[in-house]
Amino acid sequence: MLLGAGSDSEDVTQEAFVKAYRKLSRYRGDSSFRSWLLAIVANETRNLHRSRGRRDGLVLRAAAADPTSEIAEDGAVGAVLAGERREALVGALRQLPVRDREVIVCRYFLDLTEEETVAALGWPRGTVKSRTSRALAKLRGLLEREEVRHG
Repeated sequence: MLLGAGSDSEDVTQEAFVKAYRKLSRYRGDSSFRSWLLAIVANETRNLHRSRGRRDGLVLRAAAADPTSEIAEDGAVGAVLAGERREALVGALRQLPVRDREVIVCRYFLDLTEEETVAALGWPRGTVKSRTSRALAKLRGLLEREEVRHG
């Protein structure tokens, strides 16, 4: 699912469709309906990440308070580490220019083919190819810098 909703993707999608239905009168047609709907899905996914971050922080605090509890098991720590990696990726994505972010999301988060990305973004095939390559290079650089900063 877009930006990593994972096992909660059905809930995120359902909530996004409910919100889209409620806000249908706000759709102005400035962009395609699909991109408007995907923006709502992206917002719902970000809401999920924020709530997961709060929950994972609570798990870590609880594990620190009682290291012998079941909460302190490796599974909780693994989930927090996976969440941190996901947050780093999302943070790096947010630093990219909008067009770079769009092509990365279409190709790798929505798993669209090159043809589908061309249709979704309305760009020529060569632009999709070159922007994908440049955006991936920028994203790699951002993630490497983040890794160096945090060790």
